Amino acid sequence: MEWFSAENVIAVLTAVLGVLASVAALWYERRVPRRKRLGYRVQMDTPIGRNVRGRTADVRLGLFGEGPDVDLSDATLVLLRLENDGPQSIGDNDYTGRPPHGLTVEFTGRVIRGVAVTQPGDADHLMEHFAPEAGMRHEDGKLYLPRVPLNPGEHFKLLFLLTGGPVDSPVRVTGGLLDGEVRPNTAIPADDKPPLFSRPARLITVLLTVCVVTLAGIIVIRDDTRPPIGCATGTLTVVGSTAFAPVAEEAARKYEKDCPGSKVTVETRGTTTGIRALAEAGARHKSGSPAVIALSDGPKPERGYEALRENRVAVSVYAMVLNDRVPLRGLTTADVRRIYRGEVRRWSELGGPDLPIALVSRNTNSGTREVFQRRVLGGYEPAPSSGDCRVKADPSARVLRCEVDSTAQVMATVAEVPGALGYSELRSGQAVPGLHRLALDGREPSVDDVADSGYPYQEVEYAYTYGRPPADSLASSFLHYLLRGPGQEVIRTHGHAPCAAPESYPLCALP
Repeated sequence: MEWFSAENVIAVLTAVLGVLASVAALWYERRVPRRKRLGYRVQMDTPIGRNVRGRTADVRLGLFGEGPDVDLSDATLVLLRLENDGPQSIGDNDYTGRPPHGLTVEFTGRVIRGVAVTQPGDADHLMEHFAPEAGMRHEDGKLYLPRVPLNPGEHFKLLFLLTGGPVDSPVRVTGGLLDGEVRPNTAIPADDKPPLFSRPARLITVLLTVCVVTLAGIIVIRDDTRPPIGCATGTLTVVGSTAFAPVAEEAARKYEKDCPGSKVTVETRGTTTGIRALAEAGARHKSGSPAVIALSDGPKPERGYEALRENRVAVSVYAMVLNDRVPLRGLTTADVRRIYRGEVRRWSELGGPDLPIALVSRNTNSGTREVFQRRVLGGYEPAPSSGDCRVKADPSARVLRCEVDSTAQVMATVAEVPGALGYSELRSGQAVPGLHRLALDGREPSVDDVADSGYPYQEVEYAYTYGRPPADSLASSFLHYLLRGPGQEVIRTHGHAPCAAPESYPLCALP
């Protein structure tokens, strides 16, 4: 497991940041002293006289009317709210003015005619602080407030009757607090909806949300697919069968993706060449098993390769392929042998068009060719007599036969040359324009029911190692990947039947 991957580092740092933010907020809340704070806010400033500068009252009745002894033509009403909007209580001794003086409320350009004090129902104890003997008095446009103690969140209101000045003229509350301040109120007015969280709570919520979203993003984006059990690192070379090369190449790509740190190179140039290359690599290796696997269409030769250890991988099915100019859909094994012996030279002798038969074969390194000779011909193919599969180089030869190096070349040549006949691994012959597959002895080539179909042209695919590779080696791990792991699905995808599948047991278990 890669503990120090980028995803893990980011996840750990994000989690640590979230924890530190919470701890820091708690520490700040408990340990950092905060200032006392008394705030004020003008909640109403309205005219009640008809000649107030800048504003006029439209309708006035009752007490707001004017008489010979009362001139309220420029009167205004102001409602002022004062509250402790800090985190700490404000006591008598916290005010810095001379006793009994606490704060001063000043109205610029206006004269105070009367003052009424109100407070919440649960704060009746505050009223005793507003008596004249406690220091409350007013002169012209100033009101001198006594030292009123307030717990956090407590408040009181002052309703002023003023004359002489315009509406909304400046209102100022002055005074001082020990370790605190008096300032325009930052608290929410009574008619506004209070916030659900305080500012520190909102900040912590945002930080924790960012942390959670970041961690969730890492979980969603990262690839949590666990590598297969038994992954190994290093390099490995796969040689041998070209017919089984597509399986080996795709399995190598998938293994490298599932098991980082591994490198599997596929170099298939034929079964015989691969067996020989494995044996030579083993002979050069000073001790143990080299990092080489050889794929073989059928078992290795009985002599000369005693050190090679076999693993039965899959059952491969092969097919005869015929140029589309010949509409025949099947041959008997006897017909195929007569053709390769030169007893049948034209397709018209088997009910087809009057075209010469051209045989396209693999070279002597091919496992597909060896399987064909063993399973279908029951003997060896004749010597090649043509270089281009069109004209005999030796006019005396009984058959027109050429050899090519790969299954792909067989397909291309059979599709191009009229009357050409060849053979290939089953999947390679599908969907190639210009040719079609043939049934043998009335049986279609198929991987379905391979053990019971009776189709002759099929063989077990072997994987050889030089001796037994170490259990923790890449060769051993890759073999397990093919035989028992996800490689089985790759084998099926390419038209083979894994030996681990129940339908393949009878064939793979044969000696």
